[in-house]
Order: sequence, then structure tokens, then C-alpha cells
Amino acid sequence: MAGKARVRAAVLKAFGEPFSVEEVEIEVPDGWVPVRVGAVGVCGRDVVVWRGGFRNLRPPLILGHEVFGYYNNRPVGVFPAVLPRECAQGGGRSSALECPYDILGEHVPGGYADTVHVPPWILVELPDDDFPKYAAAVCGVATMMHAARVAGIGPGDRVLVTGASGGVGVHGIQYLSLLGAVVYAYTRSTRKAEVLRQLGVNVVSKLDFYKTHGRVDAVIELVGSRTINDSMRALRPGGHLVLVGNVTGETVTLERPALFVMREIHMHGSAAYNLDEYKAAIRLVASGAVKAFYEVYKLSDVNEAYKHVLGGELVGRAVLVPT
Repeated sequence: MAGKARVRAAVLKAFGEPFSVEEVEIEVPDGWVPVRVGAVGVCGRDVVVWRGGFRNLRPPLILGHEVFGYYNNRPVGVFPAVLPRECAQGGGRSSALECPYDILGEHVPGGYADTVHVPPWILVELPDDDFPKYAAAVCGVATMMHAARVAGIGPGDRVLVTGASGGVGVHGIQYLSLLGAVVYAYTRSTRKAEVLRQLGVNVVSKLDFYKTHGRVDAVIELVGSRTINDSMRALRPGGHLVLVGNVTGETVTLERPALFVMREIHMHGSAAYNLDEYKAAIRLVASGAVKAFYEVYKLSDVNEAYKHVLGGELVGRAVLVPT
């Protein structure tokens, strides 16, 4: 039977306002189980929600979909989309297109809490309980894995990634390198550029880099409206642009539609990732093939974490832990 539970959570009561950390009562659907949160990542999507960028959402909300913790004293990851059992059993391969789902932290209470309640079939066992590294990196790796598949990126392809020092960027570029792609990582920060260089990618601070380096085969657009037109100019004719994020929520417009038309540019949307990709990303992070970048904050310091995220101060993810 459905029931209720009390959790300590960071509650968003109004868009753009500080979170309130308090004990609240939530509804728990029949058959759902409690996961004791070990760590939860602050995703760029969370920030868009916080700003009010999703018009179908209404506060109060408990955000957080990059959740890792304990179920029955075993370390688990929580797949961010609440899928029907039959979709999860099939690997959720087309979950974004064919299976109905609710995003954790949006239509159901999420992981900015000490406990999250979810259906057991979206839990994935972890090989260890180093939860912050998973909360920091898994979403970014899986997101890039899916985007690369959407655009057909393979070994030798030249790929530009905007927003390369963020949670998706800094972890996703590592996946692209493992894939054999030649990566151009865009950041305007000298400090962040040095971190990215240590990952063995080509770091660029201007999007007209193609004038000396040549055009790329694909762009993974993580920033959105503020860079999409400049990054599109870096594409070769027939190249692929994958829109993954739009961090400010501003309207995305094409300044030069003729460029898009005459170069026959392919533009794709990439809706997160499926369950199989999520499991593959966990394996890469667990093995150390992808290094996690993060800063840990207590749940009670969630507003400080958001201040640093909004100020662009971090490389990688802000990660919240309950205590």
C-alpha cells in the first residue's frame, strides 16, 4: 500500500530563492523502497529547474536525480528516470522516446535529502561505496555516451565540447577520448584550462579556433543559447551538432539560418541516457578509467553549493552529502 515518510530535505519553495533544509512528509507509492542517500550531484538540469526554466514544474520541490547510497546496506545507484518495470528490464534503451517516465527530483521527490524512495527495479548495484565520485561523474559520462551515439561519433572524429569544465563536460570529454575521438574542449577560464589539458585534450578559449585548427565533425553543445551559433560555425559541412543543455534557459535562436541550410548541418537533441548507458558509465567510473572532479558540501550547505555553481567557480560537480 502507498504510505507516507518523513525525510530531512533541502526544499525549493520558490524559483530562484534559497533552499530551506527541514523535515518534511512525502508520499510513497506502493512498492517503492527507501534508499539512504550517500551523495547526490548538483546537475546543470537542477540549476535550470531552480531558475524556473521548466514551466510544467511548481514548487515545493525536492531536487536531485544523481543519487547514490545504500539500499538494505548495499551500495546502489538510482537511475534518474522512474521507468515502468518492463522498460527497466529491457535496459531502458528507448526510455526517452518510448517509455513513460518521471524524472527524480521533478515529478517525484529527489535526492537532496537523507532518504529517497524509488521503485526497486531502477536500482543498480555498485562495486563500492565511494558515493561522491559516482555522484560527480556517472551522469556526465552517460550523457556524453548517449550524445555520441546520437551523432554517430567514432574513433578519429574531431569533436568540440562547449562548457567543458562542468559536470558533464569534464567527465564526458574523458569518455570521448576513450572512444578515440579528437577532443576540443572549450573554456574561457585559464585555471580550468590547465585542468583540462592534464586530461590530454585540446583546450580552446575561443570558438573561432577552427580558423587555424580546421573545422570539426561534431559539436556537443552543453551551454546552449550563448554559444550555439559560434560553435555551429566551427562545424564542417554535413557535421553534427548535438544540443544537450541550455544552461540559462534563454531562447535558442539561429543567427544565420543560411549557414545551417547551405552546409547541411545535422542538429540533434540528446535526452539524457538509458539504463544500459548508465550501467556502462558506472563501470568506467568504478574502474578509474574516468577521473571524477567534484567539491563536497553538506546538505545543510546547499545554498553555498549553489552560490559556487552559479558563480562558475567549480571544475566538475558540486556534490551534496547528508551529514
